[in-house]
Amino acid sequence: MTQLLPDETARFVSAAGPQPDDVLAEMDEYAHEHGFPHVGPEVGGWLQLLARMVEAECVFEFGSGYGYSAYWFARALPSDGEIVLTEFDADELELAREYLSRGGFDDMASYEHGDAIETVERYDGPFDVVLVDIRKDQYPDAFAAVREKVAPGGVVIADNAMTAGTLDFEGLLAVQEGADPSDLDDQTRGIAEYLQATRDAPEFTTAVMPVGEGIAVSYRSE
Repeated sequence: MTQLLPDETARFVSAAGPQPDDVLAEMDEYAHEHGFPHVGPEVGGWLQLLARMVEAECVFEFGSGYGYSAYWFARALPSDGEIVLTEFDADELELAREYLSRGGFDDMASYEHGDAIETVERYDGPFDVVLVDIRKDQYPDAFAAVREKVAPGGVVIADNAMTAGTLDFEGLLAVQEGADPSDLDDQTRGIAEYLQATRDAPEFTTAVMPVGEGIAVSYRSE
């Protein structure tokens, strides 16, 4: 994880936000032990808060890994809420099922093994919250696939909006300030095109929050 905030600031954000339960603490430890690139508690707390602020009842995730972000979302949903997890790795998806079951959230979860963009086509929505956390070159396609399925008053949250792995932050910044994105690598260009697509969508308002590796939050007003 390429963290944007200094360690002490990230610790402060985590400590001041919603606190993880024992299962989330174990999931954090799993990520540290296995080098899994999860969003971390400072972003997790924001995911839970954003879901609660929009009074979410239905969440769709493009990319769920072992269920870390889904667990944070689930804590904000009503008992009859629904969260759709998608993941290519069957072992990670089964691990997500185990963690969510231990937290008492298994009944509200649907576990979809396979391509997230293909999966969302089988769902009508509306979704109150959508998380985009798949391959960065697929971000624009994910937004196009789900755009009309987001409920008015709902949000689309994109992880890695500023940095991750080999993303070219300087190039991404230059594009935000008007440079041509054609020279960027596929992953960085995917993020740049995603941010442009959300800005160009008149029904959405987007802002980027510099927590974790950066999350772009797009609110649908109509």
